[in-house]
Amino acid sequence: MTKFNQFGLNDNLIQALDEIGFKEATEVQETLIPVINKGKSVVGQSQTGSGKTHTFLLPLMNKIDTKKEEVQVIITAPSRELAEQIYQAANQLAGHYDDELRVSNYVGGTDKKRQMDKLANQQPHLVIGTPGRILDLIESGALKTHTAFAFVVDEADMTLDMGFLEDVDKIAATLPGNLQMLVFSATIPVKLKPFLKKYMDNPVVKHIKPTSVISDTIDNWVISTKSKDVEQVVYDLLTIGHPFLAMVFANTKQKVDEITDFLKEKGLKVAKIHGDIPPRERKRVMKSIQNLDYQFVVATDLAARGIDIEGVSHVINAEIPKDLEFFIHRVGRTGRNGLPGIAITLYEPKDEAALAELEKLGIRFEPKTIKKGEIVDHYDRNRREQRSRTQKQLDPTMIGMVKKQKKKVKPGYKKKIRYAIADDQKQKRKIEQRQSNRSKRKARKQDF
Repeated sequence: MTKFNQFGLNDNLIQALDEIGFKEATEVQETLIPVINKGKSVVGQSQTGSGKTHTFLLPLMNKIDTKKEEVQVIITAPSRELAEQIYQAANQLAGHYDDELRVSNYVGGTDKKRQMDKLANQQPHLVIGTPGRILDLIESGALKTHTAFAFVVDEADMTLDMGFLEDVDKIAATLPGNLQMLVFSATIPVKLKPFLKKYMDNPVVKHIKPTSVISDTIDNWVISTKSKDVEQVVYDLLTIGHPFLAMVFANTKQKVDEITDFLKEKGLKVAKIHGDIPPRERKRVMKSIQNLDYQFVVATDLAARGIDIEGVSHVINAEIPKDLEFFIHRVGRTGRNGLPGIAITLYEPKDEAALAELEKLGIRFEPKTIKKGEIVDHYDRNRREQRSRTQKQLDPTMIGMVKKQKKKVKPGYKKKIRYAIADDQKQKRKIEQRQSNRSKRKARKQDF
């Protein structure tokens, strides 16, 4: 594994990494930092939690000239929370510089006039923020971006999904032609490709495949909610498991509200995060969660990507996400840094196809159920399919006998069915053996 001091980083950055205990590079860092160091544009595809934030921060901050009073690097993120996360990481690195390396975070819901007044006196070296606010400051003439040598678009697929790609396009249009552009994304949708082609000339494209789709420190369970109330099942799981910090995910803001209200009625102290919560309130809630004021958090997928909440011991998928990529992002909130975690996915019969797709990705589920106030092992949900495969190997008459076996029958009849099936299979093996022997005899005659 490559050490960070092998990348030619300055002493300030090495000291900052030592402070947070980063010694060895992750795979995405080991692969892309040398490429970024050479000034090449990059399209990096990697999963959440792979270390991509420091993959672009370290080499770009290493190139910033603090003596120049100008914007040198711009980073966009699709959510305020993700922008804040990148800002905190950059600030930690910048804090070890002898000369001031100015980092500014510009997101919606903050005081724009105050930001403009500050920009009139001094430009930051490193700009981080949401596309809308950064573009607003550029178009107002307050933020001078024409001096930048690098532009990072983080979580590009999420940027596209949330409708911010047009703003990113306009920001890119204000930047110099010899720009180094870095685009990071969990997936590369077709609709993103025209943008990449427009601004990137022969970029280095790297797809860092995860060694495992989800961390092997996570216990990954499924629980059927057929004929059960989902909110009640979520409540039971939260009170049975005694999690240190649990995140419950739902697909819509309405469902998040419903689950939150139910849990509060049951007496639990619950925080909720979704797009309709005002920015200031969301920031306050996030700070409270980080301070462990809440044990339970209910959220939409906004929180699955871009929010780094430490100490999550349990993740509960109250619904399977429509975009299965988000399943990995949700579950990736727990089991981080080698710590154990539990991910529980609730499902109904209509979700079988989605679970099958996740299993194709190599994700293994352990079936569980709630019984007498405990979470216990349950039967495999694929047992019917397995039985079906066994039946297909039998003759039609035998299939009929197997079906009869499921019904209540007279004592001893089940044994007869088993004997009949065994005898049928024995006869088949004899026939196959005879055919094989005949083929061998024919082959020997032909040889003579």
